[in-house]
Amino acid sequence: MEFQQSKLLDTLPKQFFASLVAKVNQKIASGVDVINLGQGNPDKPTPDYIVKATQKWVADPKTHKYSPFQGLPAFKKAAANFYAEKYGAHFDPEQEVAILGGSKIGLVELPWALMNPGDTYLLPDPGYPDYFSGAALGEVNFETVPLLAENNFLPDLKAIPEEVARRAKFFYLNYPNNPTGAVATKEFYTELVAWAKKYHVGIISDFAYGALGFDGEEPLSFMQTPGAKEVGIEFYTFSKTFNMAGWRVAFAVGNKDIIGALNLIQDHLFVSLFPALQYAAIDALTDPQRDGEIKKIVSRYEKRRNAFVSAAEKIGWHAFVPKGTFYAWMPVPKGYTSESFADLLLDKAGVAVAPGAGFGKHGEGYVRIGLLIAPARLEEAVERIGKLDLF
Repeated sequence: MEFQQSKLLDTLPKQFFASLVAKVNQKIASGVDVINLGQGNPDKPTPDYIVKATQKWVADPKTHKYSPFQGLPAFKKAAANFYAEKYGAHFDPEQEVAILGGSKIGLVELPWALMNPGDTYLLPDPGYPDYFSGAALGEVNFETVPLLAENNFLPDLKAIPEEVARRAKFFYLNYPNNPTGAVATKEFYTELVAWAKKYHVGIISDFAYGALGFDGEEPLSFMQTPGAKEVGIEFYTFSKTFNMAGWRVAFAVGNKDIIGALNLIQDHLFVSLFPALQYAAIDALTDPQRDGEIKKIVSRYEKRRNAFVSAAEKIGWHAFVPKGTFYAWMPVPKGYTSESFADLLLDKAGVAVAPGAGFGKHGEGYVRIGLLIAPARLEEAVERIGKLDLF
């Protein structure tokens, strides 16, 4: 017997990261020592205090039953308290917090919960590729908003056509930004709230890299902005803050109507997270070791950033120096597309990078470098690239 997949699945975009991984694995299988700078997966283990807390909760029989559908009240309260402490933003745990099995789930399911087929939302370009998956599954339309170097990779709100702004229901934004490493400013977020109110557009802030800010600056949460809760929500994941990418733990905070819709759709898709993970997440947020462990993680990425950017400068490869995340956004030399340059580096230098075109039309002309290996290995990658004499 054969079964055809649905027409809906046929509309899904090609999974960008899956094809990238396949190329790299094929090269490794051929015996090449590949330095993989194309990944976005934290390379160090989860802090020990979280691992030990999880082991304790997994062994506790009370965590072996179903979770409440919308998550443990204690976890929602811990999430609200974390935002109050870190960002001075206050939320009702029951009405303004949603527990998620990773922030990707919330970002992709949001169009199902809050939009109708044919509605439109705005997506950043370049941006996280799975935003486009949500549009396909929700059968909604999207318009892209360019993020350009001359504007420090922040959207120019004044350049969004009036007709597009009035048609849009939501606008996805991600700062610190994947793939560029740019950060948002207080002035931009203030302007964004006013713009959202003018056009009645919901703001969806993807704060996945919220803990990863450099040069002594902590990234701003959109929710720190006066009026932000009126117009939108923010997703916060444990994946990068706590090196918990594989654990799939996250939450969202903000506007109660948006949060309510996310909670409702999840009632029909999940029975929340394994309770042991929720209790461990509470410990991750509340243990006295938290800030010290986060500082270690941030310091590690900052050292790697400095090592890579300095090495690249020596071969004439000039970075947009990232202020956050664990990426560097690097220009492609003349005569190459982002994909042909990435293929060249993999074939001739044994260095894997992510082609910028995979993040959108305005990602063309760049490659994304993942700062997820030791400084010496990053410097070795640049040395290999330098031997190709491209700059």
